[in-house]
Amino acid sequence: MSIKEKMHSQKIYFCDDDTLANEQLRCLDLLYDFNHTRPTEMKRRQAILSQFLAEMGDNCYIESPLHANWGKHTHLGHSVYANFNLTLVDDTHIYIGDHVMIGPNVTIATAGHPIEPQLRKKVAQFNIPVHIGQNVWIGANSVVLPGVSIGKNTVIGAGSVVTKDIPENVVAVGNPCRVLRPISEHDKEYYYKNHRYE
Repeated sequence: MSIKEKMHSQKIYFCDDDTLANEQLRCLDLLYDFNHTRPTEMKRRQAILSQFLAEMGDNCYIESPLHANWGKHTHLGHSVYANFNLTLVDDTHIYIGDHVMIGPNVTIATAGHPIEPQLRKKVAQFNIPVHIGQNVWIGANSVVLPGVSIGKNTVIGAGSVVTKDIPENVVAVGNPCRVLRPISEHDKEYYYKNHRYE
């Protein structure tokens, strides 16, 4: 199995391969170019992102700065919005559905390291894909860990650490993130606490 196959195998591998490091540097150069564009350079920013990411649907907008290990392992659906300081630890694939909103300072991580100290010393790593369903909102300062799936329409509250799968159509919060309640008829009447739609 090649080092690139190991990256996507969910098995332990050692990320000390020079070829891999050089390929990653080329990706990071593109990221540097994106992060140093002016806000008015919309066409240039979109062109760089379309080169940088594995897939990007229509009407996506990513605020800079963006941070990513690779970029080319991240797949965006249509109309994805990410606020400042999104971090994509995309050593394997991250799948983000249509109409997803991501708050500032969110981390989505596919990579982990063994607890066993001697393996960590040798730069051992494993990567497990993350799946984020359509119309999910991830609140500011949240962290999504390797292997997690978040179901469609779900809201992840600000500051959450998502360690396990979260079903669709719920509000989930906390560290570790847990389902607080289902999305309900109440949410069609109130948009925030006691603030009612007019």
